[in-house]
Amino acid sequence: MPTELQEIIRSTKAPLVIRAGGSKDWYGENITGEVLDVSGNSGIVSYEPGELVLTAKCGTPLAEIEALLDAHGQMLGFEPPRFLPSPPGRGAGGEGAASSTPLPSASTLGGTLACGFSGPRRPYAGAARDFVLGMEILDGNGQHLKFGGRVIKNVAGYDISRLMVGALGTLGVLLQASLKVLPKPQAELTLQFECDETEAIRRTNEWAGKPLPLSASAWLSGVLSVRLSGAQSAVAAAHRKLGGETNPHGEEFWAGLRDHGAAFFHDGAPLWRLSLPSTTPPINLHGKQLITWGGAERWLKADASPAEIRARVSAHGGHATQYAGGDKAGGVFHPLPGALLKYQQRLKRQFDPRGILNPGRMYP
Repeated sequence: MPTELQEIIRSTKAPLVIRAGGSKDWYGENITGEVLDVSGNSGIVSYEPGELVLTAKCGTPLAEIEALLDAHGQMLGFEPPRFLPSPPGRGAGGEGAASSTPLPSASTLGGTLACGFSGPRRPYAGAARDFVLGMEILDGNGQHLKFGGRVIKNVAGYDISRLMVGALGTLGVLLQASLKVLPKPQAELTLQFECDETEAIRRTNEWAGKPLPLSASAWLSGVLSVRLSGAQSAVAAAHRKLGGETNPHGEEFWAGLRDHGAAFFHDGAPLWRLSLPSTTPPINLHGKQLITWGGAERWLKADASPAEIRARVSAHGGHATQYAGGDKAGGVFHPLPGALLKYQQRLKRQFDPRGILNPGRMYP
């Protein structure tokens, strides 16, 4: 499969749209070109449960990877979203819970890493790029490049493989990745507290500074939910300390947020993803909000203009992404400062000198 892809890349003069499962076609700027189908580059290359390391080809479905890990009591620590065929912004489901009829997911390892997506566990376990040990790619000239390795000690220093995480395929076609995986927690418990937005931000930041087994938090419609994960004794002790009401449907609740199957993501309104310092107070943009990652990630549905949203978020040292829905004329991603944009352009020229890989998906 890599040889076939190399031949296509080397012979083409047209822009290429990289696609495997197609579950994230809606994300980023609109682009056009010939589809480079990488779905055939699939399969588990190696898995060493005792070393907590898995290597897979990037067209491998997340469902296949997670089934293998689950059989050995392990998981992907960054808890990536397994998107449903209907993207965020459309469809229906119960408030704060997964849709009652989940559909099979087409999400692949490569698409997940290319988008840099992480789920509810991210602030407590790490982001997608933190789990990448090594990667193989094809650059814009069709060269087969390898970075990093299969063990943690090989990732010291500047690791090009992690640069590919979140680059949306603009720097290379992801072929294969080695990941660190984690043991599944012995016990998990979801607690709920009624409070306003300000109190939710205060509590989650205060609890994050204490030795508590937190693994997720979310505030929606006046209710703060937190997930405790770890040894049974640690979870029970934290429950006694924090109080709160237990949610017997906690697993479904977090799956709904992780996979964006919750009703919040599917009412048709434009969806913004705001990245802010976790202690940032309410930003007072009128609309509906879902606050996750202890206050560092805030999902917003508001009638405000893109310029107003970005100005308000920038004032707090954050950035705003028009995640799904709405008119993309104002740009999907927060504009980069001049110096950072130059670095981005230089990287693009270095890895894709002909500019044929997903051109314009991140920035013009």
